[in-house]
Amino acid sequence: VFDKLPNRDVVSWAAMIAGYARCGNCRLAVQCFEDMLQQGLKPADVIFTSILAACSHAGLVDEGRRYFRSMREDYGITPNIEHYTCMADLLGRAGCLNEAEDILQTIQPDIIGWTSLLTACRTYGNVDLGRRC
Repeated sequence: VFDKLPNRDVVSWAAMIAGYARCGNCRLAVQCFEDMLQQGLKPADVIFTSILAACSHAGLVDEGRRYFRSMREDYGITPNIEHYTCMADLLGRAGCLNEAEDILQTIQPDIIGWTSLLTACRTYGNVDLGRRC
């Protein structure tokens, strides 16, 4: 269906990116994002949530950091709680626990952010940080 669309807009790209990200096809989500940019479309903030989640599940730490920076620097999008939570999850899964904690402390995180960090603490055996969560 997507390939047959005469005009692909940000909404159709967002649906594809989110679908790939949710199904675990992280590389395809990232490729879709890059293809969208090549068409000259400006990403919406919800697309960055999907891309950051995809990077988190694929362990693409450097890419996730780059996309997070790009939101603000290249597109003027102020990250929201969902973006920060995705970054904390990405960093926590990669074992960058202190950096994940720092990210969460820049906002007022919800239970999802703290649970993500607590899970990473359990995975990496960081009891001290886990107690602070």
